[in-house]
Amino acid sequence: MNMTEIEPIALFDMDQTLCDYDSALIKSLNELKSPHEPEYKLPLRDNMPDYIKNRANLIRASGEWWEDLPKLQLGWDILKVAQNLDYNIMILTQGPRRFPESWAGKKKWIGKHLGEDMDVTITRDKGLVYGKVLVDDFPEYAERWLSWRDRGLVIMPVNEFNKDYSHPQVIKYDGTNISQVEKALLVARDRKRGQKIDFSKFK
Repeated sequence: MNMTEIEPIALFDMDQTLCDYDSALIKSLNELKSPHEPEYKLPLRDNMPDYIKNRANLIRASGEWWEDLPKLQLGWDILKVAQNLDYNIMILTQGPRRFPESWAGKKKWIGKHLGEDMDVTITRDKGLVYGKVLVDDFPEYAERWLSWRDRGLVIMPVNEFNKDYSHPQVIKYDGTNISQVEKALLVARDRKRGQKIDFSKFK
């Protein structure tokens, strides 16, 4: 690689990007509910009762729960394209502050599904980590990362919480527009240092 070029690093989130975190949490909550409670369904709301939050925290405190999260196909579609375009893949995930066991569980999940040699950064601030591309479902993390990289690209797997979100440098992927994602990733990969790309044309 020419030393004037920027290494094409693609940062991939885990929860609700490569892992189906929401469905797994719903399943676990339903396994703990009493016979008289209604079935829990997506989307989970932030204003759920404290006793449900406590159950969710109990679930998330288990490293085994994180290790056994199922794959989310949308994220793996994007991952396959990025790998085919010779991106250097790095996992960028947030570590729950109160549940240190989750950090070990996430690392085991990565080893199981992506290999022990996969680069991993577990952080409380995704904005601090360099990459040409961030693949993440959460708008707040995307905006934090973009606030430091005004020429960066975010690919966002669509879900119930982000479906109405819009940003000029964010391409949303819903399972039907992988060709647009591929074109945007290709342009981002080949972007020269200091070059600004209008990613809105890929939407």
